Amino acid sequence: MTDHAHAENVDRAALDGVALARQAVEIAEDRQASDILLLDVRGLCGYADAFVLMTVESRRQGQAIREAMHKGLREAGQPVLRTEGDADSGWLLMDFNDVIVHIFGEEQRALYGLERLWRGAVPLVRIQ
Repeated sequence: MTDHAHAENVDRAALDGVALARQAVEIAEDRQASDILLLDVRGLCGYADAFVLMTVESRRQGQAIREAMHKGLREAGQPVLRTEGDADSGWLLMDFNDVIVHIFGEEQRALYGLERLWRGAVPLVRIQ
């Protein structure tokens, strides 16, 4: 494979990760998550292209968004690889390979401060 062909494949894969993250944002918005943030972490992170962060108001809403993410992104061609946390803990993490989705309760989002931790990331979408 030539360097140019390799670069095209890398770019296409990165774009696919960001496109998948945008679908995650749409799912979160459809389920009324608040303060949705899509961060491009390609220059900072070796294990993902994008993080999607959101805040939910209740355990039930967090569970509904988790289920919608699981179904919607699987239908888009990327099944969830693993999940951590649960709605009762106030932080659900879903690993979709190039995209990591974080579903937070309000207190947990402030506590963990991922926006501060990844402040060098490029914000691509912010929905208040």
